[in-house]
Amino acid sequence: MIQWRCFAGVLRVFDSFTEKISGIFDRLRGSGILRESDVDVALREIRMTLLEADVSLDVARKFISEVKQKAIGQQVLKSVSPGQMVVKIVHDYIVELLGKSEVLELRKRPYKIMMVGLQGAGKTTTVGKLANFFSKKNKKAYVVSTDIYRPAAIDQLKILSEKVSGAVFDQSTDDLNLSAVEISKNAMKNLRQNEADVLIVDTAGRLHIDEIKMDELRDIKDIIQPDEILLVANIMTGQEALNVAAKFSEVLNITGVILTQVDGDARGGVALSMRSVTGCPIKFLGTGEHLDNLEIFDAERIAGRLLGMGDVVSLVEKAQEAISEEEALAEAKKMQEGIFTLDDYAKQMERMSKLGGLKGIVKMLPKSQMIEKAMDEQGISDNTIARSVAIVRSMTRKERNNYKILNGSRRKRIANGSGTSVQEVNRLIKQYEAVLTLFKQVKSGGFAKMLGSFRR
Repeated sequence: MIQWRCFAGVLRVFDSFTEKISGIFDRLRGSGILRESDVDVALREIRMTLLEADVSLDVARKFISEVKQKAIGQQVLKSVSPGQMVVKIVHDYIVELLGKSEVLELRKRPYKIMMVGLQGAGKTTTVGKLANFFSKKNKKAYVVSTDIYRPAAIDQLKILSEKVSGAVFDQSTDDLNLSAVEISKNAMKNLRQNEADVLIVDTAGRLHIDEIKMDELRDIKDIIQPDEILLVANIMTGQEALNVAAKFSEVLNITGVILTQVDGDARGGVALSMRSVTGCPIKFLGTGEHLDNLEIFDAERIAGRLLGMGDVVSLVEKAQEAISEEEALAEAKKMQEGIFTLDDYAKQMERMSKLGGLKGIVKMLPKSQMIEKAMDEQGISDNTIARSVAIVRSMTRKERNNYKILNGSRRKRIANGSGTSVQEVNRLIKQYEAVLTLFKQVKSGGFAKMLGSFRR
């Protein structure tokens, strides 16, 4: 079975925008001839969708103006597929609006990163995620907290750093008698002896933008002389995130933005406005609570998702990351030999669930809204997967290796043990049998013949 690893945190934040914008474009694609009036109607709908998604008014106005100027030109009106052309124009402008993707690379050693943002934006967690990101690239991170006002933040960062391979937590942080400036000075003294590749400094936030001690941040900046100042902004706060970004950009000249809680149900227009407000790129998206839930921002791929065009490239990349080469070869061999137990089936489902779930995979496919609707109608969800795993885990090893011994009494016992019903147990077995049938077709070459008949 092909290994799918979904987008680490589902971009549910763009759902409403994607659903509405896809409907608009579906109507445009269906037009054999595209008139200027068609474009005007579509753009009015797009403008409302942008504003509802928390895109700033100025950005929305510019968006519509720029797209209209390009969309009503003769090249578009005479195009064979004018609707598709408009979709491309909007796609390209969204990419331009989001800004060129800039990967955070350590251009020197040690590379110094200062993290800023409001309290509650997820800054401390993001520091841990960033340390984990570099750890996976075999880079040693030296992690420092200057948030002396919130001891819980220091403890949190200490715990997070202990989970990251190669990360070193600055012990002077434990002394709450030291000022944030003194901790910063100690960090610079200890940086070289720790032989770190990257220094990541967490700073204190406040509940409101007016309460932030900007002077302290300036002092820390002067001491650290950071190569990057990254603003951590919570996308769930909507327009307030843009106000915060504008203030930090003005005072500290931030070099990049990390948007957090992108896995929530908020409106996603903040991402479209952020580049215009700050003048600097979005570098990462925080897509969940786990250390792995940090995604490099890619404007092309985000634009594709926004327009319901999918992101198959990311899907393939995530699939490759989800399983080691040794595991892949072992499971490929099982496929070829037609050996696939219920244990293997459960592992597949658990892997998919832990890495974002079934809907996370669907999000990255073209026409994801349509697929999701069909899934909802069929009652297919990540909860279904969790219940299926529970059913398999309630079986004995003998039953998992040979499902054919599952008679009525055994199925009833398994249902009781997993908190499900006999009907659900029966449904799982049928699904598993369908997978086995597919594997047999792969082994015999029948599956390839079937695909060939479709091509003809």
